[in-house]
Amino acid sequence: MKQSNFASLLSETVAKLSDYSSAEKRGFVHEYSDSDSIPSAKVLEEVVELCRSVFFPGFYGRSYICSDTIGYNMGVTLERIYMLLKSQIVAGMSLNRNGEKFSRKDIKKRAKDVAEKVIALLPKIRDVLVTDVMAAYRGDPAATNYSEVISCYPVIKALSNYRLAHELHKLGVPIVPRLLTEMAHSETGIDIHPGAQIGAYFTIDHGTGVVIGATCIIGNNVKLYQGVTLGAKSFPLGEDGLPIKGVPRHPILEDDVIVYSNATILGRVTIGRGAIVGGNLWVTEDVPPEARLTQNKNSNI
Repeated sequence: MKQSNFASLLSETVAKLSDYSSAEKRGFVHEYSDSDSIPSAKVLEEVVELCRSVFFPGFYGRSYICSDTIGYNMGVTLERIYMLLKSQIVAGMSLNRNGEKFSRKDIKKRAKDVAEKVIALLPKIRDVLVTDVMAAYRGDPAATNYSEVISCYPVIKALSNYRLAHELHKLGVPIVPRLLTEMAHSETGIDIHPGAQIGAYFTIDHGTGVVIGATCIIGNNVKLYQGVTLGAKSFPLGEDGLPIKGVPRHPILEDDVIVYSNATILGRVTIGRGAIVGGNLWVTEDVPPEARLTQNKNSNI
């Protein structure tokens, strides 16, 4: 191709790719103003690593934590988490204005308030994660001690992201919670929407391929195996033909439920307390408490 022809091609292509004049296309470009930025995966990776080091000191982050210096290290770490998280909340709010006009000052104040609330919630998150470690250890004969679970089990990494993201989600932070859970999804193969509600003593054995939808409600002492899907059966559509947002459409799992590998549970159904759902089953109706669902009714789980 001659240089003049390429210059013409380049000019035409630039013009086409720079054209966001239509209302439909405008949603796919983020115009910066007042030094706005979008949330940074690199920064959030640091937030995750720092939070994990707070939840489980010595297992993540600084490996030479000792009782004499833990308070100092904790203070420095929390200050760093606060500063990074505040900046990412500002970025998320700037990116997700949905046509509303917030001043930079309002966004910064909101981010500061939310970041402070999250710092205050970290002990609560840590306490629930401790129950998750206990559940993983007690539910897996191959686990030799808590240290192995904390260091090696993907469910703990996924839940550390999810439980932080869930609190941010409840506080109304846009974008950032979903980024945190998608980071865990990439790291572990476990896909948990930050809107899902999950009780204490929760575990996922192996974990790869598990999907937990946005409106799921999971009670205490629930165990899932790899490949389980807690999904939606259908999407009610609005007048515009698009799915209506926020409609409860995912399963409810009551306390003490076990769901074995590759089972698929769809829709707003309730799996009753103490029920067991066998592997490779497709469930779209309520399951009574203490029920045992298997492919062969004569077999035992």
